[in-house]
Amino acid sequence: MLKDLLLNCRSYRRFHQEVSIPAGDLEDMVDNTRLTASASNAQALKFKIVNTPAECAKVFSTVKWAGALTDWDGPAEGERPSAYIIIACDLSLGRNKQWDDGIAAQTIMLSAVEKGYGGCMIGSFNRSELAQALDLDPQTYSLDLVLALGKPAETVVLAPLNADGSTTYYRDKDQVHYVPKRCLEDILI
Repeated sequence: MLKDLLLNCRSYRRFHQEVSIPAGDLEDMVDNTRLTASASNAQALKFKIVNTPAECAKVFSTVKWAGALTDWDGPAEGERPSAYIIIACDLSLGRNKQWDDGIAAQTIMLSAVEKGYGGCMIGSFNRSELAQALDLDPQTYSLDLVLALGKPAETVVLAPLNADGSTTYYRDKDQVHYVPKRCLEDILI
C-alpha cells in the first residue's frame, strides 16, 4: 500500500555500503519517473546512475550531509551509499523545473523502498565539482539533486513535534534518528 511505502520512505544517511544495488534496479527506478507528470510535458530531466565504488567516492566527496547534525561529517567508510542517481535538467529542453525534480526524486525514493532500499535527497552539494567529476557539461545540464541510495543501516523514527514545536531532526545516544512530524490536525486549514 502507498501509506506503507511512505512510512518507510525516510531520509536514510547511513547504509550497508557492501550491499550493491543492481544496475537493473536503478534503471527501473529511473524508468518509473518517465511515467510521471512533467511541467508543460517538457520531460527535461535526465538521470546519471552512479554505482561503481570509484564513481560513488567522487560523488560522496561533493556532498554535504545532514545540516541539522552539526557534529556529524556524514557516513563513515562502510556506511556510505552504494549508489547515487543524479537528477539533472537538460537545459536544451527546459529550465527551472524544480517541481519536476520533486516528482522524480520522490518517485525514485518510493521505488527504492519498494525494492528494499532507502535513500536521501540531497540538494547541498558542490555542483561544479560534481559536474567535473562525472564529466557532465554545466552548459548542457543543471545538476539539481543527488539521490544517495543503499541498504539502510540506521533506524529512522517518526516522532511528534518537540515541546517547543521544532521540526529539527535529531539523533539519540544510540544513533536512532528521529524526525518530528506535525499531526494531521496541524496541517489542515
